[in-house]
Amino acid sequence: MNERIRVPRVLVIDESGEKLGEFYTEEALALARERGLDLVEVAPMARPPVCRITDFGKLKYEKKKKDAATRRNQAIVELKEIKIRPKTDDHDFDVKERAARRFLEEGDKVKVTVRFRGREMAHREIGEEQSKRFADKLQDVGTIEQPPRMDGRQMVMLLAPLKKKGTPT
Repeated sequence: MNERIRVPRVLVIDESGEKLGEFYTEEALALARERGLDLVEVAPMARPPVCRITDFGKLKYEKKKKDAATRRNQAIVELKEIKIRPKTDDHDFDVKERAARRFLEEGDKVKVTVRFRGREMAHREIGEEQSKRFADKLQDVGTIEQPPRMDGRQMVMLLAPLKKKGTPT
């Protein structure tokens, strides 16, 4: 901005967005001062660099507002965890499945963790079966993003919510 622009020639755009042409930096700076505004470099990598005659404070304010609006419209996806065991009974399994269904409907991802203790490590296929059964019950609201895999003494699977119609990808 202003005196910090170090290149000899710049392409100047005025406050209304009209291209004024190529100027020496000093001339462009004088033109901006004459109008009571700042000379701001907007495309430094272009040849010649592009500068705009504008109010720098106003430009900064508008950018801050636009960034805030972008953050406001962003969907925040949380990761919720459901822990089960190879011997988890049907009723407990159903309770955990309902909780996971609610999480997926709210748009959150679900990490399903099957914990193994002691000799259960010898029967990893039971844990994999539990994970697959869990995913099958929730296939109407979510998909498997990461299939079951062992991570130390636990098996981890990641479920993601299904995309709703009309939601941008």
